[in-house]
Amino acid sequence: MSKDDEKQDSGFTLEEILAEYGVDVSRWEEEDRPAAKGSKGPSAKGPAADAGPDLPWPEAKHTPPPKNVVLFPGMTAPPDDGGDDEEEDDGEEEPEDAGDEEEPEEKMPPPKEKPKKAPVTDKVLEFPEDDTPPLQAGLRHLKEKADAFSEQMFAEEGTEVSEETIRFQKLIPGVDEEEPEEEDEPPRRERKPRKPPAPPPDLPPADLAGRYGRGLGLLRLRSVLVALLCLPLLYLAFAGFFGLPLPAALMDSFQLRVWCSGGLLAVAMVLGIDVLLGGLVDLFRLRPSGATASFFACAFTLWDTFTQLTYMPERTTLPYCAACCAGLFCTMWGTYAKRQGLRLSCRTAAAASEPYLVTLDHKSWNGKDAYAKWSGPAYGFGSQIQEPDGSQRVLRISVPLLLLGSLLCALVASVGHGAPERLPWCLSACATASSGFSALLCFSRPYRALARRLASSGAALPGWSGAERVGRAILLTDTDLFPPGEVALNGIKIFGDYSVEKVVAVCATLIKESGSGLDKVFHDLLRTQGAVYRRCSGFTRHEGGGLSADIRGERILVGSASFMTLMEVPLPQGLNVRSAVFCAIDGELAGIFALNYMMHPTIPPAISALVANRVSPVLCTRDFNLIPAMLRQKFKLPVEKMDFPAVDRRTELSDPAALHNARLTAVLCREGLAPFSEAVVGAKRLRLAVLMTTALTVLGSVVGLLLAFYLTFIGACSSLTGAQMAIFLLAWTVPTFLISGWVERY
Repeated sequence: MSKDDEKQDSGFTLEEILAEYGVDVSRWEEEDRPAAKGSKGPSAKGPAADAGPDLPWPEAKHTPPPKNVVLFPGMTAPPDDGGDDEEEDDGEEEPEDAGDEEEPEEKMPPPKEKPKKAPVTDKVLEFPEDDTPPLQAGLRHLKEKADAFSEQMFAEEGTEVSEETIRFQKLIPGVDEEEPEEEDEPPRRERKPRKPPAPPPDLPPADLAGRYGRGLGLLRLRSVLVALLCLPLLYLAFAGFFGLPLPAALMDSFQLRVWCSGGLLAVAMVLGIDVLLGGLVDLFRLRPSGATASFFACAFTLWDTFTQLTYMPERTTLPYCAACCAGLFCTMWGTYAKRQGLRLSCRTAAAASEPYLVTLDHKSWNGKDAYAKWSGPAYGFGSQIQEPDGSQRVLRISVPLLLLGSLLCALVASVGHGAPERLPWCLSACATASSGFSALLCFSRPYRALARRLASSGAALPGWSGAERVGRAILLTDTDLFPPGEVALNGIKIFGDYSVEKVVAVCATLIKESGSGLDKVFHDLLRTQGAVYRRCSGFTRHEGGGLSADIRGERILVGSASFMTLMEVPLPQGLNVRSAVFCAIDGELAGIFALNYMMHPTIPPAISALVANRVSPVLCTRDFNLIPAMLRQKFKLPVEKMDFPAVDRRTELSDPAALHNARLTAVLCREGLAPFSEAVVGAKRLRLAVLMTTALTVLGSVVGLLLAFYLTFIGACSSLTGAQMAIFLLAWTVPTFLISGWVERY
């Protein structure tokens, strides 16, 4: 900008303004201008620039501002040297080597004082100073940012959700599911889960059936012999309690009765030595079971029998041989029943080379676990059936605690009471009272009864793992309600100039493409007419109950009568066909295929059993004729308690290529809903029965231990006889028999 322009804009030039305050502009220009090219010293001056003074170089020296110039905020005033005159510069600078000379000792400058403001003149304006405290300024800045954020956040406040969107969220499954929100907090360090034990080897069911059947007859015979030995032992125990007659030799000699009781118990233990030793081995493997409790009860009772006459001659009651023998029989019987049930299930699973598999898929329908049936090899059945059952898992925890409690209670009641000679009796009483007769009957007895029923209908459960988890829904397809052979063709009627071969071909093509249960009917018809499947494009499923596709440039419609009316296809007057398949080509009716649906007598009871056991049927049918109205009017099914999803959802749920759970619930060897329903209902009832009986068994063991401890602590031998012990344990076994018999009654 030239001087004339500056003067024109402000009325004063820069030289005039600085000259008014005593600043020599020519001196600044000479010092700030860089040395001319070729000059030797730094004091050399070049020609003046035409455009005004140049910017100073970084190494140039600047004259401090005069005192009558207003200082910018943050600047400090130069030290006062006591005079207004400045020393003139001779224009020469010291050479660089001058730094080697000794410099005079510098004096400490006086403390800086706060600069005073220069007097305000008419032509000088002060710069405004911001007196706002830093904290208040920071709060004001945060408030401005918050206002800006709120304006963006409520920018879409007035928008509304349409009614159609709300309707879709209510009716379409899965629309209203929300994704889990991401947590801003850092993830907490969770405990590493314990590594699960290695599963048993997945052996073929046929091999497992032979393994479980090996020695089964001998185990049954030995169980019967132990039951026969229980009869005289129980008679001896009840004779003194109820006053029953005895032979003269036994009546006159209490010692003989004790020795006879001990001898019979020893023989029973020899007959069941494999079961007792198996319980002892389970303890060393850290997997105690009901056989472990039976082993210690028999061992302590046998010890008490042989030492009673020596250590406690004053005791006039028989030892608990009858109760221990009955408990041993229940243990052997439970082992036999479980092996028999497992063998029967393995034989049923091995009967079919490609059976149907039932799995419980996690939250596959409406947020609930649902049972699904699909075809495939029975991988994992042999491994699952060898896993421990539900009662064994509970007994692994309860049996060690009960044994430890029996030992402590016996020590307190004998040694702690100052009577160590009563230790065998206290151990025998506590261990027998806490053994529980039905420990091995909780799962084995109901499972064997259920396996027999399921085998007759062609189904098998893979042990406890099939009943471990239960679902609340079951997915039913076309073949579940109407297996092949239950739908027959009644007749065909062709309209217009279309040939039978063409109408059958296009209709069978769309039926095959849909995966409907009518595929077999139309496939047989296709072969009868000598037709072949056609290539189609643009295949679509309609919610109104029909199918559509393009075949060789023609629009093909296949569906029910209501679908043809919906698609504005004219139908003949007076047409009265309830179950039929209509076919239209380019909007004109081409053919009608009358069908006859026959429901097997086992289907209604199966659906009633599902509904009664709170398992909701979900109709995943692809046949457009199988709708709730048709099932209610023709077959009187309780469709109001069934679920009927949309057509897309039904297609997704009945997809043969869908992913399923790796854990098997059951293996089916027959078609239809009957074996499917029986397996699902049976698994659910088995789980409930096992949980109830196991809980009652553990409760009875705890109550028996507490009562035995109290009576042994006070030394009440007459109140804790062998007959009373047997009656107490048998009473806690009755619920197991009643509940296990309820499992198969549905």
